[in-house]
Amino acid sequence: MRAVRIAWRITRLNFRAQLEYRSEFLMDIAIGVVWQVSVIVFATVLLSRFSGMGGWDSSDVLLIPATRMLSHGLFVLFLGRMHGLGRYIQEGRIDVYLVRPMPVHRQVQLQVFPTNALGDLTVAVGLMAGALTRSGLDWTAGRITYLVACVLGGMLLEAALFTAVACASLRFPAADYWGRWLEELLGTFGSYPLNVLPRPVGAFLTYGLPLAFVAYFPAAVLTGHGHDTGAPYWLAALSPLLGALAYAAARLLWRWSLNHYTGVNG
Repeated sequence: MRAVRIAWRITRLNFRAQLEYRSEFLMDIAIGVVWQVSVIVFATVLLSRFSGMGGWDSSDVLLIPATRMLSHGLFVLFLGRMHGLGRYIQEGRIDVYLVRPMPVHRQVQLQVFPTNALGDLTVAVGLMAGALTRSGLDWTAGRITYLVACVLGGMLLEAALFTAVACASLRFPAADYWGRWLEELLGTFGSYPLNVLPRPVGAFLTYGLPLAFVAYFPAAVLTGHGHDTGAPYWLAALSPLLGALAYAAARLLWRWSLNHYTGVNG
């Protein structure tokens, strides 16, 4: 509880520091919204010009970017400072964290309040509200619980992927560029039913880079397309659990990598 109180106090101070410059604070939120304009355009075109995609109704497809964006917004808000950690490693700032009486991972997450996450979440909540409104599904307590679990699982899976990149950056600081490549892939393919892509690409985004577990599989299970994904139904249904397991494994990898960190110059 003491660690939680300290983390909360630091977060409040970081937030108040951001509010010292109100115009910049609002601009950061606006940038977060504008950064997701491609998702907004995709949703608008999908709903106004197409009846569906890949055998999915447009209302079902909309649940994919809504789930992905909500998971991404929560990731940026709570765990997103691992993205771009390579820059701090190259500057030698990670070495300072090592001598402080607080876990390095926690220090990284508390170094700044991610104001742009508020913009991401604004878009995500709007998309999710639109997806739920247009959906013809009966949103029972079980479906809602599963959707919440999927959003949290997607957040943890994205955090696991960027934590793995951060682990690589501890040994090879230039690996920070892998994070940009990963971000591009998530943004490019994360909003579509993967069955519209060539089968080898879909297999890579399922078993190589597990993007499918962030939003595609959860949306497929919820909308009744779970048997048409090309993967076993039980695997698609376990997406939230796989996200949690991936994050737990990534944290173990982080601990091991940090113990073997020898400094920016090796």
